[in-house]
Amino acid sequence: MRQIALISLCVALCGSLFAQEPIVKQMSKADFLTKVMNYEENPTQWVYLGDKPCIVDFYADWCGPCRIASPILEDLANEYKGRIDVYKVNTDQEPALSAAFGIKGIPAFLYCPLNGKPQMTSGIARSADETKAFFKRIIEEFLLKK
Repeated sequence: MRQIALISLCVALCGSLFAQEPIVKQMSKADFLTKVMNYEENPTQWVYLGDKPCIVDFYADWCGPCRIASPILEDLANEYKGRIDVYKVNTDQEPALSAAFGIKGIPAFLYCPLNGKPQMTSGIARSADETKAFFKRIIEEFLLKK
């Protein structure tokens, strides 16, 4: 009985040591207003609130191209960990946030540099490799300005 208790304790401790916060974070409207931009307080001026550049992926679970972009963004979030943040906004769950940015087609991506105005794109390239190369170019040239 003592061995079972010890094993259970070890499993619980090890699990908490290796548990990680998701690298791509799901975002609600409330999260967006505090971490990216509070467009309710500043409706006419872009004021970025983040401490790192970010990509915001506007998606839906039923969207095929969104399902292609998702693992690519996961990979890039890991590759650029600590240098950019990557967020996801489910357009079906956050229609007001999507409408505030005029999202009519998905996937749509909002790229927020630390300084300057953001940019948006929609859709993905013809292949996963081309899509990843496109995202990397935006990260390097626009978000990190290398």
